[in-house]
Amino acid sequence: MKPSKWPALTRHGDLVWGECQGSGANPYRTVFDNSNAGYKCTCPSRKYPCKHVLALMWMYVEDPAPFADGETPQWVNDWSGRRRNTSGSARGKSDEKSVSKAGKSLAVAQQAEQNKPLDPKAEARRKAAAEKRAKATRKSIAAGIDELQQWTEDQVRGGLAAFLSDPNARCRTIAARLVDAKAQAMASRLDELPSRLMQVSGDRRLDLLIQELGRIVLICRAWKANQEDAELTRLVGSSETRDSILELQHATRVAAIWEVVGEQVTTRRDGLVSQATWLMNLGDGLRFALLLDFFPASLGNRSSTFAVGERFEAELAFYPARHPVRAVIAERKSGDPSRAVDEMSWPVTTTPPLDSYRETLGRAPWMDTVPMLLPGGRIAQADSSYWWRSDDGGIALPIGGRPAKHIAGVAMQQTAALWDGMILTLLSSQSEWGSLSYGE
Repeated sequence: MKPSKWPALTRHGDLVWGECQGSGANPYRTVFDNSNAGYKCTCPSRKYPCKHVLALMWMYVEDPAPFADGETPQWVNDWSGRRRNTSGSARGKSDEKSVSKAGKSLAVAQQAEQNKPLDPKAEARRKAAAEKRAKATRKSIAAGIDELQQWTEDQVRGGLAAFLSDPNARCRTIAARLVDAKAQAMASRLDELPSRLMQVSGDRRLDLLIQELGRIVLICRAWKANQEDAELTRLVGSSETRDSILELQHATRVAAIWEVVGEQVTTRRDGLVSQATWLMNLGDGLRFALLLDFFPASLGNRSSTFAVGERFEAELAFYPARHPVRAVIAERKSGDPSRAVDEMSWPVTTTPPLDSYRETLGRAPWMDTVPMLLPGGRIAQADSSYWWRSDDGGIALPIGGRPAKHIAGVAMQQTAALWDGMILTLLSSQSEWGSLSYGE
């Protein structure tokens, strides 16, 4: 939701309101009560809460500064009065007492709901309905996957050079069909493919296209063979919520000292900004973790929660996968890390990085990028391209982007990076100059 569509944003006490210019002639009036999350909007949407309420809440949480203090208009007073009468608050009392009583009533109601014994028949009906919805969703996704497989075969049959001449039109049609089939994750993958192709040089676009179509085929075949697999469902349909991962009993959990080794912020074509924070554990045993967050691009830049090089102690819960990487923070220890933590070094690995990459793809061949820890090496320049080269001369990998010239030739003791099979993305390094970050 663009802030420009909200010409006036106002608040008074716990009440926050504004008018949003929608597709109609008259703006939609939206209000919410910050004390108990009550809300109201005049739009005709059947979703509760609607996108206008969510946008107003989000903007207020992100930055309350644009919300000016003002007198409560009559339409807000009318809504607020009806809510208080419904909740049993006596008229004529102060707003503070009314809100307090409403809050107390809400707490009592929640406690009563928690203590209420479950109705076995109602619980059985709820589970049956949920299973019926899940079955219908899988059936819809299966139909979309069938069309996607046919579409992939058509692209190969018609020639990939023709595909590269107009990738936007070709991907837009199948992505829209996948959205209708409830295969949102795969639709987003296809929708992002044209921009990914445009980011690489012309002689590499065909290689990237073949690689991506191959991954799509692998995901489709694997999902059809096991439609209830959590990892494949995440790649095809929708992802689990953060709370569901924390409640998952068999989720992999790792408690360690973690260091932020990189951050990637990209704007997607669907209007969302993807913020990826890469972590690496310190001490025994090498493990990487990815914290992934999304927010609307219309809200502007958001400050990062972490800084590259920051260290903290936490327990992470990983999303179920054959090679778990994405995670959420289950518990983070408070306070600054001790001096002993600051002096901890990166883990030492004796496995050649490309061997580790091949082993990972053996378990999960659809992974786009694989994080790995490179041994001692240097950055070298050859004409207009850059390479990372190991000190023993056994490995040389092309680097994406243009690293700063002054670090070319600097001895890198260890480097955290991402490898996609064709291009190496540097995250950060430990060097003779100290810690180096390659973030934008």
